[in-house]
Amino acid sequence: MEKIRILMADDHPVVRAGIRGMLETQPDFEVIAEAENGQEAIDSARKLKPSVILMDLRMPKMEGVEAIEKIKESQPEIHILVLTTYDTDADIVRAVEAGATGYLLKDAPREELFRAVRGTARGEAVLAPVVAARLMGKMRSPGEESLSPREIEVLLLVARGATNQDVAEKLHISKATVKSHLLQINQKLGVSDRTAAATTALERGIIRLS
Repeated sequence: MEKIRILMADDHPVVRAGIRGMLETQPDFEVIAEAENGQEAIDSARKLKPSVILMDLRMPKMEGVEAIEKIKESQPEIHILVLTTYDTDADIVRAVEAGATGYLLKDAPREELFRAVRGTARGEAVLAPVVAARLMGKMRSPGEESLSPREIEVLLLVARGATNQDVAEKLHISKATVKSHLLQINQKLGVSDRTAAATTALERGIIRLS
């Protein structure tokens, strides 16, 4: 029997230990490594080539969505199952757009987790029921267009008080490009200026300052 080789990425050791303990009860699962941030997940994926990565979203050094994007760029054959406590529309859409195969919440029953890992290994889209419902609602309400990862980067810097020049220097782009991003952001969020865009994004959970 060929085992499903699993890499776990989560910044909480107790959480990793608990999930690992559950996974190792299954004869077809093999947890080959653990990572405590997105960069470690990228490095381990490159070296070990897992079948499935269980990826948390909120981690230090590099968050889950950015890690998903980078892993899928270089190793598109690896399937990634987001396993997190976060279920806002913005989190779900960003993770799926980044290339996640599935999205499951940490309070899922263990049998649901096992099914999700096996489905993800086969490349099947695996979504927690609440996540599927949110995505369907998003599809039925197309008025709010999702922001790109770069637009979110720009908006997060603006929310932290950065000027257009600050943003340009930080992201190594021109001021004209920053202005173009801000125009797109304002249009997508239905606001008229950068302050309103930052406030709206914070209220909707699109960005977080913590």
